[in-house]
Amino acid sequence: MQLRDLVWLVAIDEQRHLTDTAAVLGTSQPNLSRCLARVEAELGTRLFERVPDGVQPTPTGDLVIEAARELTHRYQQLVSDVEARLDPETGVVRLAFLDSMATSLVPRILRSFHAQSPRVRVELRQEPAHDILRDLATGAVDLAITSARPAAGGLGWHPVQEERLVVVVPPTHRLRQRRRVALEELEGEELVTTPMGFGHRSLVDSLFREAGVTLPVSFESQDLGTIEGLVAAGLGIGVVPEAFAGLSGTIGLRITTDSARRTIGLTWRTDRELSAPAERLRDFVMAMSP
Repeated sequence: MQLRDLVWLVAIDEQRHLTDTAAVLGTSQPNLSRCLARVEAELGTRLFERVPDGVQPTPTGDLVIEAARELTHRYQQLVSDVEARLDPETGVVRLAFLDSMATSLVPRILRSFHAQSPRVRVELRQEPAHDILRDLATGAVDLAITSARPAAGGLGWHPVQEERLVVVVPPTHRLRQRRRVALEELEGEELVTTPMGFGHRSLVDSLFREAGVTLPVSFESQDLGTIEGLVAAGLGIGVVPEAFAGLSGTIGLRITTDSARRTIGLTWRTDRELSAPAERLRDFVMAMSP
């Protein structure tokens, strides 16, 4: 049984007349009858019964026709999906990114990309770094924007932007009049930060470790904006990208160490070929940030 046979079965069911169906399909009525007889012989049962005004499906025919309709639809969808994957002007790109980039970098990239490629649809996933790496590994996403170059092998990486990290303190804090602070001066403070396993948490922990300082964690949140808000409420101090300082009234203090920065980059798997739309978006982002 061939795909064409399934298409013809569906057409017979829609027309309920062999001569009319043959005309619609652009074939002869004897050719269509031979096709139907061949399929019925292969399945070992009649699919249509003749009636005075044409044909009608048998109960088994109804079952086969429904399956044929589903299979032909799935094939048509497959062809459409493959065409979209191979055409850089259309199709879908699946992009994952960190929560902290939801209001700045990602909208800026997508606005510019949409202006250039309006027919490409970008599906977004906003998630923590460990989920992003899992989705890259399983193929659930094509591209990802992360805050550190992934340690895992088989991943490409292109830096997009660098962000300065600052200490944020409440507006009534003892250091509120300062512009800069050494991390050693924060001994005895409580820290509001992201949970363990998040890339930002690893970065913050390494900064304090290098400074020889250990701070107890008062609150954890996956969202950097929420962390800034908790600090503004007097629930501890935090380390966030400079753009988050002051959103809820916190005071941002630059950190004296030069390593208090995070690099934002685009990553993708190198062990398999990107779809044409995904490659188009990757190249666009790389051109924006050479």
